[in-house]
Formats: sequence, structure tokens, C-alpha cells
Amino acid sequence: MSYRFRGFLPVVVDVETAGFNAKTDALLEIAAVIIGMDSNGDVYPKETISCNVEPFKGANIEKSALEFTGIDPKCPLRNAKPEEVAIEKIFKAIRHEVKAQDCNRAVLVGHNATFDHSFVFAAAERIEIKRNPFHPFSTFDTVTLAGLAYGQTVLAKACAAAGIEFNGKAAHSARYDTEKTAELFCKIVNRYKEAGAWPC
Repeated sequence: MSYRFRGFLPVVVDVETAGFNAKTDALLEIAAVIIGMDSNGDVYPKETISCNVEPFKGANIEKSALEFTGIDPKCPLRNAKPEEVAIEKIFKAIRHEVKAQDCNRAVLVGHNATFDHSFVFAAAERIEIKRNPFHPFSTFDTVTLAGLAYGQTVLAKACAAAGIEFNGKAAHSARYDTEKTAELFCKIVNRYKEAGAWPC
């Protein structure tokens, strides 16, 4: 893995939020899928970590965002955790795998990766995490990759083009979207390898 991605461990991330501004709007859900590699050099979704998140103190919550995601931040059944607990849970698993895979750090993979990256880093800054495992600006964006590989940029359509089952009713859950994005990322990377563009 370290050799394939130049010392980076790909980790797919999706967040569900209460708006578009990472500095002011609440982070409500976060999920990460750690990518593994088998003995043939094919990548696969290895482990999923997810957590519902309590809005931070003073967070802005846009009604339109909640209507879009269907999330009720006040619902006790969410079993939401404080931002510090949720982020540390995700980061701890990633740090462990970075070390296990002999990588230098993680690189965030996302569908519209800049959005997810901005919320992850804003949360880490709020809770003053000193050891953020993610590269501070580099990402792999499956919007771009899927546009290149399949001519589709919408996640559901890109998954359909790649032959990946996608349930629109389950979408806009951080865990579900992350797992589908991870499947898509792996399919694209492995397809590139099968075309002979990457030596095993």
C-alpha cells in the first residue's frame, strides 16, 4: 500500500452536516472506510468506522440541510457523541492503520472531497487535535475519478455505471455514502491496474 500510493493510506470519508460552512455549521455524522490491499495488488474496503455527532456549542444549523439529509440532531436514538469523542474515534483507527501499512499519513478520499476535508479539519481544529492523520491539503476526489473512468460525476450514477448497487433511499447517511464511495474508488483503482497502467 505504501508503495502504491507514495506513502499515503487512502481513507474514504463522508460527513453529513447542518450547512455548507465548515467553520460555523454543525457536523452531524462522520464515517470513514479504511482501504486495504490484497496480495494481488487489488484494493478493497477493509474497515468502516462511523459516529453520529452532537452539534458543537454555538453551531449553526440550517433547516434546509436537515430537510435534505433527514437528520434530527435532537433525536436521542442517534446516540450522538461529542465532536471530540467522534473525531478521536475515527483518527485513532486511521493512525493505527497508517502505522500497520507502513505509510507516512492518510489521504482523504471523498465524493466532492474538498467539502469533507474542510469539515474534518475544522472539527479537528475546534477540539485542538495535534495529530491529524490526514494530509493537510491533498485528496483523492471520486467525482473527478468517476468522471474520467465512467463519464459520471453524481455518486448514484457513477455507482450504476460501475455496476455497484446503490439504494437512493439509504443515501445521505454518512456510513452508507462512505461505503459506496469506497466501493467506487476501489473499482476505479483496480480497473486502472487491470488496464496495465500500474505494475503489480
